[in-house]
Amino acid sequence: MDTLLAFLTIFTHPQLLMLVGLGTFAGVYVGAIPGLSVTMAVSILISFTFSWDVYPAISLMIGIYMGGVYGGSRTAILLNIPGAPSAIATAMDGYPLAKRGEAGTAIGVTTVMSFLGGFVGIGILALAAPMVADFALRFQPRDYMLLAILGILLVGSLSQGSLVKGIFAGALGLAVGAVGRDPLTFTERFTFDLSIMEGGISFIAVMIGMFGISEALMQLHHVDKAAVRQKISRIVPSLSTVRKHLPLSLQTSTIGVIIGALPGTGGDIAALMAYDHAKRVTKNPERPFGEGAMEGLVAPETANNAAVGGAFIPMMTLGIPGDAVTAIMIGALFIHGLNPGPMLMIDQPDMFWFIVGALVCANVFMLIFGLTGIRLFSKIVEMPRAVLIPLIMLLSIVGAYAVNNSINDVYWMLGFGFFGYFMRHYGYPLGPVILGVILSRLLDDNWRRAIISEREDLGRFFMGIFTSPLSLVLFCAVILIFVSQTPIWTRAKRRLLGRSGKEVEQ
Repeated sequence: MDTLLAFLTIFTHPQLLMLVGLGTFAGVYVGAIPGLSVTMAVSILISFTFSWDVYPAISLMIGIYMGGVYGGSRTAILLNIPGAPSAIATAMDGYPLAKRGEAGTAIGVTTVMSFLGGFVGIGILALAAPMVADFALRFQPRDYMLLAILGILLVGSLSQGSLVKGIFAGALGLAVGAVGRDPLTFTERFTFDLSIMEGGISFIAVMIGMFGISEALMQLHHVDKAAVRQKISRIVPSLSTVRKHLPLSLQTSTIGVIIGALPGTGGDIAALMAYDHAKRVTKNPERPFGEGAMEGLVAPETANNAAVGGAFIPMMTLGIPGDAVTAIMIGALFIHGLNPGPMLMIDQPDMFWFIVGALVCANVFMLIFGLTGIRLFSKIVEMPRAVLIPLIMLLSIVGAYAVNNSINDVYWMLGFGFFGYFMRHYGYPLGPVILGVILSRLLDDNWRRAIISEREDLGRFFMGIFTSPLSLVLFCAVILIFVSQTPIWTRAKRRLLGRSGKEVEQ
């Protein structure tokens, strides 16, 4: 009974309900602005909520978190500028739909599927948190390294054609992510003795430049072309559409929860892995992936919102943050005299169930706010290009500067924007570059940790892969995905299908 009362606290106190709603509304629009991250918003909130009671403070933070993860899809669909790294995969099929005049449909589908994914994540948090947290704890440094390699091999899904170009783009991203001082030895890497490069290159600046500035430059080729009018007759997807994509959404939500529960990962990696999964399991999409496939919207949006519930699992059960936002929330709980971890679940289970209730409430508000304002937002795409191009440039510059309040990030953003323009012109994909930058630190840090833990003995390191069931499964997945992206696999599959067809005829 106490558990139920704690869960319903958020719904029975108008002040808390209002704070969750306000936070979700703010999160949707903060997440939609490139450069204004949810992490930044939640960290700023700590100073404002320092003197508040714990329930109101956590309510506001959870609202911003849930709304912000979803909000990044708005500009990804309308302008091809992901508002957050977790929306990179959404832009791949969302923006082609906007160019076809179907922005309203795209935003409606992403909103409803984000809502479903959020509920799956919250449901697993409520029902199976200790079990999932125990599974996440089994991951050793070599497993995180293999997970990063698995993510990098997604270049085949993101390259849309040439695997070689995708590998080049991914390797470029890894190199960019390695720029700066080594976090373990503090030696300089790829800095060329330039002080501007010692602090590394912000992946947000790279992302905004690659997608935003390059898009503005591409639009210059069509500046006299009339804008596409958007069809906003139906925003909420039909029940048949939801039912059709429900199996895929449940699969990718599970991916989102598992990846979200791994400390140091997050919704961006979950979204890209879910997108790759959708490409592999969808046999006959209505449109090809990268040209407006609905599955390309469903998969990343369900995964990155399910990852929110996943990120709370290690935070609440073990006191280990699942991502940057939950790390800040752990700090907020400490400030308010609470100690996240196993003892919190035993001594103060009311807080756990209050957070579950706040997440449910924020998810409902996200659906409401996500389905409003679409007509107004869609007008952005209908602007004359002479107005739209400067708007994209302005948003990109403000977003890059807002990350660290540094003009150097603006310079990097402009440089990568011009580089991204030439990459697009010659058919090189941009997604693998961002993926490489994001995964570079995860791969680098865990490779070193894994080697150090095995006393720098490569033989012991490789033996550890084959003696650990989890490492072995990940290693086999890496090999399978790598082989499946080679021409040999394609030819073998064609021959196998050809033989099967002949046997059926006989």
